Amino acid sequence: MKTFLDKHESKITGVFSCFDRMLFRGYLPIMSGAAMAQFLNQEGIKFHDLKSFLLEHAATLKAHAQAIAEQAGRPYIYLAATGSRKEQRAREMAEADGIREGLVCVFAQVEPCKTFSFRFQQGHPFVNCANRKCLHLYYYFMDRDFGLIHVMVQTWFPLRMQVFVNGHHWVANKLAASGIKFTQCDNVFLWLEDLARAQRFADRLTSVNWPRVLDRYARQVNPLLGSVLGRMQYYWVTAQCEYATDVMCRSASDLKDLYPKLVSHSMQYFGAREVMSFLGKKLVGQFRGEVVSDMTDRCKQRLPGIRVKHRAKMNWIKMYDKAGSVLRVETVINQPDAFTIRKRVRRGKRHVTQWVPMRKGVANLFRYREVSLAANKRYLEALAVVDDPSTALKHMNAITEPKRTPTGHAVKAFNPLSMADQRSFKALLAGANTIHGFRNRDIRARLAGSPFMQSCGCCMAKQSAKVSRLLKRFHIYGLIAKVPRTRRWRLNNKGWALLSAAVLLKEQTFPVLHAQASA
Repeated sequence: MKTFLDKHESKITGVFSCFDRMLFRGYLPIMSGAAMAQFLNQEGIKFHDLKSFLLEHAATLKAHAQAIAEQAGRPYIYLAATGSRKEQRAREMAEADGIREGLVCVFAQVEPCKTFSFRFQQGHPFVNCANRKCLHLYYYFMDRDFGLIHVMVQTWFPLRMQVFVNGHHWVANKLAASGIKFTQCDNVFLWLEDLARAQRFADRLTSVNWPRVLDRYARQVNPLLGSVLGRMQYYWVTAQCEYATDVMCRSASDLKDLYPKLVSHSMQYFGAREVMSFLGKKLVGQFRGEVVSDMTDRCKQRLPGIRVKHRAKMNWIKMYDKAGSVLRVETVINQPDAFTIRKRVRRGKRHVTQWVPMRKGVANLFRYREVSLAANKRYLEALAVVDDPSTALKHMNAITEPKRTPTGHAVKAFNPLSMADQRSFKALLAGANTIHGFRNRDIRARLAGSPFMQSCGCCMAKQSAKVSRLLKRFHIYGLIAKVPRTRRWRLNNKGWALLSAAVLLKEQTFPVLHAQASA
């Protein structure tokens, strides 16, 4: 993202990357019907007593929640309506009562769940998984390290658990403990006295002993871990992980002028191929899923502004403004097996180290960070082409006048309004080129079917030679540079600015001026 930061250097005070929302889920080793049946056999419980067993222990968890709330002098509230903003209510309670550590409140709500039922099949009883509704308990704690968190436990077996934390609040507590000044608004930093040290704190989130932290809360809200469940422990996975890169501007007016252009560019030029490239993938024929980009006006939700979201299956990249002066690019991972991680695995009778699909285990959080940070950087790098078109138009003459090579050969100038040159500009500006650059065959593929390539017929050698001459032409005009020790090329800063300005000139500025002149 260096190109983006260099271009807007006068407007930016710093860049900070950190985990934002982190949602962990805990599972006991009784998630399947067979595992639950084995557990019941070990406890000497008949299958036909399953319902009474579930209800008995659900009542135990509810009574435990009421006892904890009463002991701490905090409210236990049953919520009849779904969709209520529990976190906001808990935060308001904590602020009103001045709670800095400990239990804030407990919310109880009936929600859908996966549990078990007793069935007969061919005259034999068995335990089967079933979809039901049961009471869910939401404990809100003010944690010394993480600020406001919630711990949710399902009262019916298999007692699924969920813990929510926010990485920005963890960093804020670390900064406060170290005496580093900062300005924070909700979950975003507007100013940091020591940006480098704050970033080091944020990077340390992956080294937190998450199983120990999460187990501590699990034992606090689930009394069955010390009785009927014996020595069982929760296995913790990362259900959802948001990693944000915040570009902090000097003033709200700086972002106000730039942000609409970024939104317009991302919605107009970031297609499925570009979105996949931001996530470090290629759009291939075997891809089964959908890539969707949408734009949402957040005025009716939380903060004024527009949010752009690009979704590839269950993972997405978002861009929006925070507190008026911070541009946030955020990668959200819900489906980690779309990415890979290098680890030692067993293949047959031997162990090998190779790249394998990434799993949800909390031990892989370091890889979540690597993947998300790289995606955020690619997204900002692709946005580096966005600028005031009038600035680029001043330099348009540099490519619209013929040139001569050192040997005296004439080189044809570019015509930004011609269809042929527009196609070649877009081929070079493709988002996929931001990862490793582009080769001759990449440009041929993007220009396939155009009159430029049809004139060569089906002869691959002629097509390759024609594209080589086109790339040489771009090189003579100083728009592209060779990637050292490869056959690849890349657009330089001058190329990004001039080609993007040319595309905007034809597709946006010229139609508006034409309509005004025709009126």
